[in-house]
Amino acid sequence: MSTAPSTPPTLGSARAGEPPSDEAPQAAAPVPKSRGPWAPLRPLVLRLHFYAGLFVAPFLLVAATTGFLYAGAFQAEKLVYSHEMTVPVGDTELPISEQVDAARKAHPEGTVSAVRPSPEDDATTRVMLSGVKGVDATHTLAVFVDPYTGEVRGALEQYGSTGALPLRTWIDEFHRDLHLGENGRLYSELAASWLWVIAGGGLVLWFSRRRALRKVRGTSGRRRTLGLHGTVGAWAAAGFVFLSATGLTWSTYAGANIDELRTSLGQSTPSVSAAVVGGEHAGHDAASGSGGDAEHGVGLDRILAAARAEGLGDPVEIVPPADASSAYVVKQVQRSWPEKQDSVAIDPATGKVVDVLRFEDYPLLAKLTRWGIDLHTGVLFGLVNQIALMLLALSLILLIVWGYRMWWQRGRGSAFGRPIPRGAWAQVPPYVLVPLMAAVAVVGYFVPLLGIPLAGFLVVDIVLGEIAHRRGRRAAV
Repeated sequence: MSTAPSTPPTLGSARAGEPPSDEAPQAAAPVPKSRGPWAPLRPLVLRLHFYAGLFVAPFLLVAATTGFLYAGAFQAEKLVYSHEMTVPVGDTELPISEQVDAARKAHPEGTVSAVRPSPEDDATTRVMLSGVKGVDATHTLAVFVDPYTGEVRGALEQYGSTGALPLRTWIDEFHRDLHLGENGRLYSELAASWLWVIAGGGLVLWFSRRRALRKVRGTSGRRRTLGLHGTVGAWAAAGFVFLSATGLTWSTYAGANIDELRTSLGQSTPSVSAAVVGGEHAGHDAASGSGGDAEHGVGLDRILAAARAEGLGDPVEIVPPADASSAYVVKQVQRSWPEKQDSVAIDPATGKVVDVLRFEDYPLLAKLTRWGIDLHTGVLFGLVNQIALMLLALSLILLIVWGYRMWWQRGRGSAFGRPIPRGAWAQVPPYVLVPLMAAVAVVGYFVPLLGIPLAGFLVVDIVLGEIAHRRGRRAAV
């Protein structure tokens, strides 16, 4: 990246008596013209892959470990909270309004922010309360009600659209921000910003190696480590790129840029209109419960019946009106395949549907974003999805361990690794280098936690190269 000293050390070659390393070409060695214009890119990719992996790997290791735990948290949650989540199957379910009343008698605090009727025969109904003292403002208190008897089986803090309970919430927040809040999210965005670069670079390096050098059997030492690292990385690269791309969609800075781009293209995620035509709806003040209850106008039972008539099958969530000019919103919340994401708005005064939004009418990028996020979080294909994510996370952990081991093995005990020689960029033809730098600048602008560290690396590398160059000149004199 910066030019090598005028008398460069042979860092890319092996020591005396050792064969040269295929992964460390000398910076000063000319590239034969017969290899084509793309051959000089390999040393540049190698240097980027080496240093990016070296410095970003700790962040990736944390993300992979916490991601592994999160993928397993779905099944653990069912075991830990089985009493609250499941009930013996009864004969007849109580009206949803009676189930909410039972929850409110047990927990009169706060206000009802949503209700999720029992989606399966053996599942409880969840009544979500917001504004409860002691509960995080971004979370709700989920009260679990037996739909057959009205028994309240417990109450737990809940987070997010997937209804994460305390165990999964803790792991989710650890994976997302290390429990450090918004500033902590920068770690995961940095990892997601660089994962696709490291994976793509490794893939290029692996397939540009001679086939005979890719084998693992019959090898030992650094070459065996390299073989394992490359083989597993090649198989898992597509998964890493997917995790990186989908992770960036809800990151702080890159996510905002992606949202802005989608909006400009008319591809943002739509939402059903909860506004009631004519202003304040008649009957709103005739609520059957107190101001903190979910009952308004015609009541929850007729609202749910109207949603069912529009084809909204379980699981659904009922959101009470936000104010006197708003409607009930009933939306499907199934994130597993096939996804159910239809939603309707219903006038509390009349029980009539005033707006309908079907998932099939979502713009293409909105659908892809929804599917991508659900696949990333392990809900799209259930247990199979979660096992696949755990295998990907385990692969990344192994790749990081093997990567650091290769770094150690390069030093042969005299130092903790040897650096990849500078000067690789000088071998790249201008007609390849200039468009490449322009593309990197554009990507770095939209993904700032890729662009800023890369610019910092280039500056430091150039400065160190200049220092080495001047030392070499003084030594020559």
